[in-house]
Amino acid sequence: MKRELLIDDVALLEQVRGALAEDLGAGDLTAALIPADAVSVVDVRCRESAVICGRDWFDRVFSCLDPSIRIDWYVADGERADAGRSVAELRGATRALLSGERTALNFLQTLSGTATRARRYADLVADLPVRLLDTRKTVPGLRLAQKYAVRCGGCDNHRIGLYDAILIKENHIMAAGSIAAAVETARRLSPGVPIEVEVENLAELEQALVVETPRILLDNFTTEQLREAVRRTAGRAKLEASGGMTESRLREVAETGVDFISIGALTKDLRAIDLSMRFRS
Repeated sequence: MKRELLIDDVALLEQVRGALAEDLGAGDLTAALIPADAVSVVDVRCRESAVICGRDWFDRVFSCLDPSIRIDWYVADGERADAGRSVAELRGATRALLSGERTALNFLQTLSGTATRARRYADLVADLPVRLLDTRKTVPGLRLAQKYAVRCGGCDNHRIGLYDAILIKENHIMAAGSIAAAVETARRLSPGVPIEVEVENLAELEQALVVETPRILLDNFTTEQLREAVRRTAGRAKLEASGGMTESRLREVAETGVDFISIGALTKDLRAIDLSMRFRS
């Protein structure tokens, strides 16, 4: 099922236009070798199993080059495609198809890579009552696109940026003087904005609980420390585990009873999916 886009149509168009300008420059010299009236049919195929994501970006690339190009999709964003499967068919002007190929695939393979990784993590804890979150460790310029891909893969979004939630970390606490002072100031300056405090040990957890912090990030806690944090908190705050969340450790962390696990690798350790466009005629 397709998730709601986080990016509006104007911003998406700007992303696509920027990517096309980067690739085409003053014009596609190689595509100019093809007769202007040539028409082709093209298949987009998955060379490996993947969760597809990025159709809107892919489509917009070709609509910018030639609005008459027809694209028929066989999979939705968030749907898994097996290796060798055709995921879309394009019909239209050969020159435009050639000129848009790389840019369109770059968007599709990058966002599909993010969605595929997210699905792999989500599947590991699908039977547990924990939510897996992304972070701000995204490809510059593709923050909203990658966060959309994370949701297509079955995980959830943390804050979008520095403007929609407050995460009080070690340096903020040091500058403010204490956890209590930082939280008090946050409440005064930004009433109604979600507040989370990052703590590095159980003593700091207690300080955050005293000032009734609604959500607490447990940074690089051991599994045993996470269990103890859950026991001490006893539902007084939502707990988020973060730091070193590998696939091999994920399930044992989820089983401690934390509410959230944030994973930088969902968007940071990106491996693009192997996709290809093949001309049939």
